[in-house]
Amino acid sequence: MSASAAAPAGTLRWHFEDLNLQAVDREAVAARDDIFLLVCSASFIESGTDLYTRNLLEYFAGDDEFGDWLHRRWEPEELQHGRALRGYIEHVWPGFDWPAAYADFHAEYSALCTLDELEPTRGRELVARCMVEMGTTTYYQALNALCDEPVLRDLTWRIRSDEVQHYKQFYHQFLRYRRSESLGRGQVVAALWRRVAELRRSDADVALRHAAAWRWRDSPAPPALHDVRQQVFERMRTRYPVELAVRMIIKPLQLGPRLQRWAERPLSLLARHVLLH
Repeated sequence: MSASAAAPAGTLRWHFEDLNLQAVDREAVAARDDIFLLVCSASFIESGTDLYTRNLLEYFAGDDEFGDWLHRRWEPEELQHGRALRGYIEHVWPGFDWPAAYADFHAEYSALCTLDELEPTRGRELVARCMVEMGTTTYYQALNALCDEPVLRDLTWRIRSDEVQHYKQFYHQFLRYRRSESLGRGQVVAALWRRVAELRRSDADVALRHAAAWRWRDSPAPPALHDVRQQVFERMRTRYPVELAVRMIIKPLQLGPRLQRWAERPLSLLARHVLLH
């Protein structure tokens, strides 16, 4: 089924109410700071989707079909991710003040999430969106592999599946604008590279910082942010689906099946080397 033939806008693939939080094995996860930080930071980012939706709707004004999908499909699904992740946090770590922590994150994130941050053309912005959806897909897949709590594994795979569909839709829209803007591979590579270069100041880093700050807000000796970030990275990188990430990254280059397969292996080996060393 093509991206344009997806389920009708406005129908969620699953619902927050489908999750049985009462079945959570709290003993399996409550003491794990890495899981807390990964789930909490993701809950902040997903809950702020309305900011990015507003920017995209303004940027793609006049493209009614795409705008309808953003408003009636993408935004509700992303916000549901945030709601579900928040619900999980508040169930497993009831002492954590999620609303206050999110307010601090939102104050900083909203200043960064502006139209000026978007790519100079619609087609290039859709390349960037494919990169973002690659990042979320692989993030939730790695988190799913890292955790062993059944409800969280169910939740992260549901979200991962949504993110795959979002990638497909953004890619479908990219193909439209690639033709109308006559985008060459050099321009696509440049957009991909700019997105990679922005990872150091990404929303994920902002979210992790605020999650950690509030996690140890009352601690007399909170861990250094650098140590927290390194611990989380160490945990995630051994479970990161490198081959999937590479396939999703290079797909907008339109290399053709044979050339794409030829490029995937060396790029995957390089990416794995970077992650593990």
